[in-house]
Amino acid sequence: MKPVELITLFDLPQGQEGTVSSGGLAGSGDATDLELALRLFEIGFVDGERVRVVARGYPGGEPLAVRVGNTMFALRRFEAERVLVAPLRTGQVASA
Repeated sequence: MKPVELITLFDLPQGQEGTVSSGGLAGSGDATDLELALRLFEIGFVDGERVRVVARGYPGGEPLAVRVGNTMFALRRFEAERVLVAPLRTGQVASA
């Protein structure tokens, strides 16, 4: 089985689903990134959770409307760039 390619949530195409990776957060590891990581974790961006980019703002693609489970969130670009996801192919089922 080939390794899963991780991308940021911001790079996930509109309408495509992915699963949040166990790495969870891309960033420098400073205090600001850790606060953001905790906030994203608290609202549901946890390992294995399915996410989908529902819509993008214009211009520039932000904010992103993102569905996490049964809840919709609006994320700014810098927030979405911190969440690492494994894209799901069409028809692929996420393993729980």
